[in-house]
Amino acid sequence: MNVFPDFDGLGGIGDLRAVIGALLTFVLIVAVLMLIVSAIVWAIAAANGNHVMAGKGRTGVLVALGAAVLAGGGVAWMNWLIALGDQL
Repeated sequence: MNVFPDFDGLGGIGDLRAVIGALLTFVLIVAVLMLIVSAIVWAIAAANGNHVMAGKGRTGVLVALGAAVLAGGGVAWMNWLIALGDQL
């Protein structure tokens, strides 16, 4: 039995895919920029002995890394689930 979602069942699904792709690109770009800025703040604050700002920079790095992983891994996870559903 071949079970696969009908991606053409809704009108305008191509436009929705284009919007989602653009948003994913925007999220990944912002996450990388946030990662760079937070790493710079963390490094400068740690070098100057400002532990409060170093902690905030470290938190920013972890949040940016988590956002990039979730945004990038979401597509791969969804494709894996679709492939898994096809095997049932």
